[in-house]
Amino acid sequence: MQMIIVSGLSGAGKSVALHTLEDEGYFCVDNLPISMLVDLARKMSADTESYDRVAVGIDARGEVELLDQFESVVTQVRSLGVETQVVFLDAQRDILITRFSETRRKHPLSKHGAPLDAAIGTERMLLGRLEQIADVGIDTTNLNLHQLREVIRNRVIGSNRKPLNVLLQSFGFKHGQPHGTDFLFDVRCLPNPYWSATLRPMTGRDAPVAEFLQQHDMVQQMIDHIGDFFFHWIPVFESENRSYLTISIGCTGGRHRSVYVAEQVKQRLNSQINRVTVKHREIE
Repeated sequence: MQMIIVSGLSGAGKSVALHTLEDEGYFCVDNLPISMLVDLARKMSADTESYDRVAVGIDARGEVELLDQFESVVTQVRSLGVETQVVFLDAQRDILITRFSETRRKHPLSKHGAPLDAAIGTERMLLGRLEQIADVGIDTTNLNLHQLREVIRNRVIGSNRKPLNVLLQSFGFKHGQPHGTDFLFDVRCLPNPYWSATLRPMTGRDAPVAEFLQQHDMVQQMIDHIGDFFFHWIPVFESENRSYLTISIGCTGGRHRSVYVAEQVKQRLNSQINRVTVKHREIE
């Protein structure tokens, strides 16, 4: 099991970090008391099928007296065989003040009318040891929300990041367009095997239909253009935290041209990614 412990100053972006981890498939628990960390790790490591990746938010809102014991608690978690990473988020004092002013949120340590500046100073002192032992330190002073998410994905998640899954589906326009499509391509402009009495009962998966379509240069050009487009843009979509991408390719009946083109595009994309699934709506 992998556990990422997220801590840092209020207003430095802990919530953004946890939301990013949650989007990447981590089971997230915010504001967990330090005294419960070992028990949580023990329980979840016993069920790695359900909890293989966990993210926990720990800050100065509770059990302040146990912050000095944080290092020993992390050691206990690691002794359970849990791969543990501590991430600490920080930002300059003036930036934190500006962020609280803009959101009109109250600092969690602003008790009994303590000014914001004093609360920030107290929190920095309380979390000083956590910052020292952190595996990853991130200064969010000059980062906006989107940039921070990208930093979390690249520096914290890294190779453990969930890949983009691509669905290629063929369909027939006469049966209605599919829902939930990100990109739709109309291949009704290509030569139609339907008009051959021999080919009509077949589908784009059958060799005679494939041989018919391969005789026409425009068919290969269509496949090349669609394939080249996604060859370039799929890595960009993946870098923007997309989990799914649906590509629909349609012809009139959804049995010949769209099926063949979808299969050929899949072969091209498989040389770049291995997470392409093909579905043929009208023949399956």
